[in-house]
Amino acid sequence: MILSQGLELLYTGMGAVFVFLSILVVATTLMSSVANRFFPESEPAPAVKKARPSASAVPAEVVQVIQAAVNAHRQAKGRSKGE
Repeated sequence: MILSQGLELLYTGMGAVFVFLSILVVATTLMSSVANRFFPESEPAPAVKKARPSASAVPAEVVQVIQAAVNAHRQAKGRSKGE
């Protein structure tokens, strides 16, 4: 008797949740179609590609300075770890 009442409650609860979720899906679909009808999505403007500077645009002296700074940083980082 108590088992049958438990199963009845289980099916009633699961049925209610299923019905609610079904109504929610239908309502969301309808709202989406209404919104798309009255406010259509505009075409995005094509992206403008920016030209990246080539490696030859950077002077060799600047490249050497950057490389020296990276090397100094790596050496200082290695010393702080106790290597």
